[in-house]
Amino acid sequence: MIKVSVIGSGNVAQHLIKVFLQAPKIELVQAFARQPQASLHLLPKEKITNDYNTLQDADVYIISVSDNAINEVSNQLPFTNKLVVHTSGTTGLDAITDKNRKGVFYPLQTFSKNKVVDFSTIPICLEAENKEDYSLLESLANAISNNVYSISSEQRKSLHVAAVFVSNFVNHLYSIGSEICKENDVPFEILKPLIQEVANKIETLSPKEAQTGPALRNDTKTIEKHLKFLKDSNYYDIYQLLTQSIQNVAKKL
Repeated sequence: MIKVSVIGSGNVAQHLIKVFLQAPKIELVQAFARQPQASLHLLPKEKITNDYNTLQDADVYIISVSDNAINEVSNQLPFTNKLVVHTSGTTGLDAITDKNRKGVFYPLQTFSKNKVVDFSTIPICLEAENKEDYSLLESLANAISNNVYSISSEQRKSLHVAAVFVSNFVNHLYSIGSEICKENDVPFEILKPLIQEVANKIETLSPKEAQTGPALRNDTKTIEKHLKFLKDSNYYDIYQLLTQSIQNVAKKL
């Protein structure tokens, strides 16, 4: 059994707590939460602490807090020479203080508190300072996921930037599409099969091969009509910028 403590109570921390509780090869020793009530729906009171000095012995301590707080939290840990890892996509190993062994346990997925995810499909990106610690993290990751990768800090930064483009930015475009539908009394649900098909396409095609639309076709009349329709200057600028980007890529093909 791999003994794990999770430090944090945000979205990622709560999802990790849930999956660790279900994994037969993992013992969730404890969870740290500054506001213990935030985790009471997941764990009994005796398994939660808000005092670093009462952290119990574990094989791995996972810091799952905001990027800015990782160093502060690692500084407050009362022990030394333990394996301490964080879950950040952009933060390096150096955010964890030198008094403990360092690593990264980064699940590359979008997490919302009330949305169930299948951890077995989630890529988990690992990094550690030595082979022994990496092997331990690999065993931990394999206990909950079928997709485990060795990823350096620089690679992880590039992955996180790419993830923002394909997840956060795409979702923002969904939001814009939803607002346009709402303003024109059209149900957003009509677009959902299209959204699903676009997502499904990249299972068999590269994103470049899957690209369609008036920008790719250089359908200037349609583009002009769309731009004239968009009264919101922010939407106008985004449409124009993305159209130009698609056309620039198309010129290179």
